[in-house]
Amino acid sequence: MLMAVLALSLSFTACTEKDPFETITTEDEPRILDPIFANGQNGQLPLIAEINRDANLTMELVVTPSAYSTVTWLIDGYEVHKGTALNMNLKAGTYLFKVLVTTNAGKSTYREGNVKVNPLAGDPWATVKGFERFIMPGNKAVLYGDNLNVVKNIVMDGKTISDLTYIEDAKGNHIEYTVPADLSEGVHRVLLVDEGGNDYGANTVTVTRSVLVTEGANRANPNSEWRIAGLNMDQIASLTIAGETITNFTGQTATELVLTSPKLEAGTYTLTGKTSGNTDVQFYTAGSVKAELTVTISSETVLFDGHHYVSWVFADGNPNKTFNLIGKDVFATISAGSTLSIHYSIKPEDAGRELQTTSGSWTKLPGTDAVILNEDGVVDVVLTQEALDLIQAQDGFLYVGHGYYVDKVTLK
Repeated sequence: MLMAVLALSLSFTACTEKDPFETITTEDEPRILDPIFANGQNGQLPLIAEINRDANLTMELVVTPSAYSTVTWLIDGYEVHKGTALNMNLKAGTYLFKVLVTTNAGKSTYREGNVKVNPLAGDPWATVKGFERFIMPGNKAVLYGDNLNVVKNIVMDGKTISDLTYIEDAKGNHIEYTVPADLSEGVHRVLLVDEGGNDYGANTVTVTRSVLVTEGANRANPNSEWRIAGLNMDQIASLTIAGETITNFTGQTATELVLTSPKLEAGTYTLTGKTSGNTDVQFYTAGSVKAELTVTISSETVLFDGHHYVSWVFADGNPNKTFNLIGKDVFATISAGSTLSIHYSIKPEDAGRELQTTSGSWTKLPGTDAVILNEDGVVDVVLTQEALDLIQAQDGFLYVGHGYYVDKVTLK
């Protein structure tokens, strides 16, 4: 359970009758007077606190009517404390934080947001590279990150995984492990345990036995090979788009489905699917799971299709420091005036998100500037001859910046 990894150190402070703005009846509407919580943007929860793991999360509320109200604090949906003041320790990771004020008359108000707890230098820590945090019981899985060579065990939902393989390669340092066959479905926090028995937070994994499409389904070229990736893909019986149901696939494994896309006009269409058990295929999109997906049919050339995180917080050499997965040999064949489009999704808990296109030497491409990212979207770059020459002269092309995933790069 998520609750099992919340290391708590709590203290309590109560408001007095002399607190400001006090009201006097239990029928008054509850209000949180202090602190003022930031508002989220574009439907995303705000980041309300960022601390290092050796510091406590501390907060004190002024509420009204204080004499007739109960303050409840929740982390990841679990109650962790009651009272107007919170003082607790959390392991590294990002947590869903909520404070609920309820009056004796049953009226309530709340504030919520994300709390980010950073690891210390030298801590083992698992990052997110793509969709590897979606896992299936009994299957192989990976965790990418830093200082993972000291990890001896992984703990999920109280289950200890000790059969680990640490690997260093071009994909990035990572641990391969087998998911326990009896691990329950749902979201579980991950602990990394070193040889001394010290445990470190590593955020969460989502365990599912359902068919879940994660990559490649939201865009296709007409009448072309279409590769769709996800979990339990061998259970897909059919896909339906624009009224056409497809049951013949050219390839099908537990993690990938290969088919020929319908010959459709350019535009957007709704994609649904059925499993061999006649349940709906689920699609992961925009941070949520849905039973249908909007698909763009386009004649654009796809240069990259994936989910690559980019952040300047990583050390040089870390594969997620930049996006460099399109070689300069590709750009050698591109004509001046072509448009390069990056389809990105933001990482909501990251503050100061921005994207910049550069050469392999980090020189800004001519005519481009850093783009501030507040929501998922597309950034178009017109490749002038000057930009193409710079890419060849300075060892390639990069997307740099912080707080976003490169989901697809297309050329038109």
